[in-house]
Amino acid sequence: MTESVGIHVEGVHFGYPGQPVLRGVDMTVEPGELTALIGLNGCGKSTLLRLAAGLLRPDEGRVLLGGDDLARLSRRATARRVALLHQSAPAVPGMTVRHLVRQGRYAARGPLGMLREGDDPVVRRALRDVGVEQWAERDVDALSGGERQRVRLAMALAQDTRVLLLDEPTTYLDLHHQLDVLQTVVRLREERGLTVVMVLHDLAHAARFAERIVALRDGRVVADGTPKEVVTPGLLADVLRVAGRVGRDPEGGWPVCYPDHPLPALEDENHIH
Repeated sequence: MTESVGIHVEGVHFGYPGQPVLRGVDMTVEPGELTALIGLNGCGKSTLLRLAAGLLRPDEGRVLLGGDDLARLSRRATARRVALLHQSAPAVPGMTVRHLVRQGRYAARGPLGMLREGDDPVVRRALRDVGVEQWAERDVDALSGGERQRVRLAMALAQDTRVLLLDEPTTYLDLHHQLDVLQTVVRLREERGLTVVMVLHDLAHAARFAERIVALRDGRVVADGTPKEVVTPGLLADVLRVAGRVGRDPEGGWPVCYPDHPLPALEDENHIH
């Protein structure tokens, strides 16, 4: 197994003209750790993920991947180290599962965009590890939403990186497929030694599956720790703007939230993702 890679975000500011998005963010994701980013829409979660993927550059501060500053790496060099699975995208008509998963090999392609020798075994492994090899010749647009998300996860794995970033991987899925995708991510993280960061809207999922939770509000990190440390009634109120109680799962011991009612929105809330 290849050694896991950590992520260090140091004093990062990012914004658009007249609209700050992230304000002095510090975050460390240890090698092999599974971290969940939580917060209201527009708090900066997806922007932070894009910065960690090298798709955006900080206005101030830096993002380190395995000790290397992403600002000094080319897009292709970054793509060999970190894979980002964006929020659900529409299927391309007529594209087979195998063809879509092969798109994850972009980072390993030659100068003319041709697949290199050895790419096919990586694709087959990704199909197998996610459990979708039986669908390899099916059209992606014939799959259900949950099945399609598993295929997109295989595409990200085919990039063959040590870091996997997932932007709301359970969006639009029913509960069965939400749990299926998250349990698959946990298994793959253990089997492949991946460092995983997920943006999640469901605090229950974050508390159940993540080793660590980082909460953002208005572009700042306001809580960072294990689920037991972070998930409190205060977090529900201050970060998610919900009044409620927090208990413990009787078997697993992870926090369980009992939301009661919404709280008024804060006047200075940011509204850029």
